Amino acid sequence: MANILMVVSAADSLTMKDGSEHPTGYWAEELVVAHQTLTQAGNTVHIATPGGRKPTVDQVSLAAESAGGEDRAQGFRDYLEKIDGELAHPLVLADVDAAAYDAVVMPGGHGPMADLYQDTDLGRLLVSANRDGKIIAPFCHGPAGLLSATDDDGGFTFKGRRLTVFTNEEELGGGTGENTPWLVEDALKAKGAVIENGAAWSSNVVRDGNLITGQNPQSSEDVAKEVLAALS
Repeated sequence: MANILMVVSAADSLTMKDGSEHPTGYWAEELVVAHQTLTQAGNTVHIATPGGRKPTVDQVSLAAESAGGEDRAQGFRDYLEKIDGELAHPLVLADVDAAAYDAVVMPGGHGPMADLYQDTDLGRLLVSANRDGKIIAPFCHGPAGLLSATDDDGGFTFKGRRLTVFTNEEELGGGTGENTPWLVEDALKAKGAVIENGAAWSSNVVRDGNLITGQNPQSSEDVAKEVLAALS
């Protein structure tokens, strides 16, 4: 079975375009569904955050209307309580050796837009993992973390790679709207990524070699399943 690193944002707020602070963190469905799918298949998942800080769940993601009903929301709460020990004591991202893992998975929520997109430790890890052909699987806002990866020549590690991400349409229509400080889709395009998005709010997974990406929360399970397929 595989050793999988799950990199999670440690941010609890995002500075908006108007300077206000928007409470955020990781999106419950994304972390829960990915973690559950990967571990139930017999894999070991280690959680890592910047500074080894306990990540914050976006409370909006635990509301019934966001989770797809109260039963699902309660299921997410129960699972997060079950793995609270792991969440409370994550690995320190700076101390992680990419060579110890077969895959790097990055769930979203708006948190990565506040820290992971410019985290040099994550950038180092992603460059190393990509060089070794390890599976790299960010989804929803998780692909913001890819922006941290810069080659020795200063170029974007994932330039020219095919991927998907939470779309401008989804962000402006159902995310944080016009007050969003920057759009992850636009930022990745500007760096040279080839964006292949699908219909809003429907599962869409794009695989380009060792890079597996998902568009939104609805893609969480399909991303995890694609990771399992790639590892097998």
